[in-house]
Amino acid sequence: MEQHGSGPPHNGARRGTPPLPPQAKRGGSGGGAGGGARPAGQRRPATRPAARQPGPPPAEAVRRLPNPRLTGLGSGLFSGAVMFTLGCLDQLLFGASLTLYGVLFLPVCLLTTIWVRKSDLATAPVVVPIAFAAGLLPVADGSGGLLGRLMGLVTALATQAGWLYGGTLVAGLIVTGRKAALMRRRRTGGPRPPRY
Repeated sequence: MEQHGSGPPHNGARRGTPPLPPQAKRGGSGGGAGGGARPAGQRRPATRPAARQPGPPPAEAVRRLPNPRLTGLGSGLFSGAVMFTLGCLDQLLFGASLTLYGVLFLPVCLLTTIWVRKSDLATAPVVVPIAFAAGLLPVADGSGGLLGRLMGLVTALATQAGWLYGGTLVAGLIVTGRKAALMRRRRTGGPRPPRY
């Protein structure tokens, strides 16, 4: 005697085999209502590769570069720490070359004046000469204790005054240019730069 509805429904698959996806049950995209297989001569349409997304525009790539905003105290600490580190490296690697130390002072002045906040622009030309003197401590030729070290520092400042004045001049020119651009933007009523 047959019992109806007692067993699980069979969808034409054997036990233990995974069920077919819905596309195969419907006969795929090319088959009709009853055909699960494609005709021999029919190929699956080729899929076009996804279009490549263009990279960021150059302006956004420039914005991703490091652009910190230093306070007046922060710019002094930054320039002093960098110049002292460069002075120690100059002493260890190049035997206290004062010319190399002066050349390295110029990019530090440039970065300090670019990274200082707009509200603290006037501090940049003040802190860079102090940083120059702080970095000369390991480079200056001094012997005979504290007094000898102090005399070596004064001598190095006197002989390297050209680099000191040149770096301070670079800082002053950049600060003046940034200040003039800020005042022109305010006068013309253009978009205000973000305050940091």
